[in-house]
Amino acid sequence: MKNLIVTTLLLLPFLVSAQGSGDKNNEIETYKIAYMTEKLGLSSDEAKIFWPIYNDLEKEQNALRKERFQKMISFRKITEIETLSDSQIQTLIANDFDMKQRELNLEKKYYNKLKSSLPIKIVGKYYRAQEAFKREILSRYRNGRPGRN
Repeated sequence: MKNLIVTTLLLLPFLVSAQGSGDKNNEIETYKIAYMTEKLGLSSDEAKIFWPIYNDLEKEQNALRKERFQKMISFRKITEIETLSDSQIQTLIANDFDMKQRELNLEKKYYNKLKSSLPIKIVGKYYRAQEAFKREILSRYRNGRPGRN
């Protein structure tokens, strides 16, 4: 119970700042935080280390996603390849590779931060919880039930 209270207090600024976004995004993010809190079982000291790193990672990932969306550089977004020159196609593919590499570099950067700050078992739990959360959210949306049951 003490860990839950400490975690909630640490997350309060993050939750308040997230209120400017859409309701669905807030609902999902709030659920994700609760899900991670439960799955990781962090002590109060571990939570003080984990959540700021997690929040920084989320901010940087969101910035990359926004950049990708704004530039529309994803190869998959082009509907008619026949109208593009070979050079344009090569540029689109290279840009997509570059964006994926930047995303991978970001993941590696934060993996190193996590593993240098927390026990590796917690880092492993985090990555497992991330994947499980994605599967759960996809399943809930397919069934028309976002967020908690």
